[in-house]
Amino acid sequence: NKVNDATPAQCDAARKIIHALNPDVDIIEADFADVPFDRVLDTGLFDFEKAQQHPLWYKELYGFADHVPETDEYGVGNFVYRARRPFDPAKFQAFLRESWGGVIRSKGHFWLATRPQWVGELSQAGAIVRTEGMGFWWANIPVERWPNDPVWRQSLKKNWNEIYGDRRQEIVFIGTGMDETALRNRLDACLVAGKPGMEVATWSTLPDPFPRWKRADEVELAQRP
Repeated sequence: NKVNDATPAQCDAARKIIHALNPDVDIIEADFADVPFDRVLDTGLFDFEKAQQHPLWYKELYGFADHVPETDEYGVGNFVYRARRPFDPAKFQAFLRESWGGVIRSKGHFWLATRPQWVGELSQAGAIVRTEGMGFWWANIPVERWPNDPVWRQSLKKNWNEIYGDRRQEIVFIGTGMDETALRNRLDACLVAGKPGMEVATWSTLPDPFPRWKRADEVELAQRP
């Protein structure tokens, strides 16, 4: 809106940020909201699930060699936060409720000290932040139930830690003008303190304000008439 009041550089920056939020968006440039209603109402164009599963997330997290970085493709910076120790649930939720200056989108997986079996998923777009349980870490699954595929096992081995197994924090942040150092420090402050180790008994006493995560079979059962 008020596109004629913006400079060409400002318009270009806005387009890049919008495309970073939703690559398939239909951008309408206008003045004083002079837009036909049928271009903006009941279009069915925006799909939150599709937007949060944009392939750029996967490429950022797993480092495809041919991936053009967001900095080059959209003029938007990015970084991936990685850590092995679990998050203190209360501290991490407090972080999720704070402002993340310059962050446009973030997505990845995490683990909480009180839920060592669960893979947590974080998905954020603009002001919307979602977290949910997306399954169990392989470290929590008996080895005899692991897939026998050698490629899969080699991939798991790359992410394996002798203390934590495949449990890890791995979250990509994309935005403009982000203070990467400050964000990393704030996330580091959410990690449980102490020496490396699985202190499950101690961690179980930590306050956990996150809602209960349900297994897929529990959700299916609850949805039955």
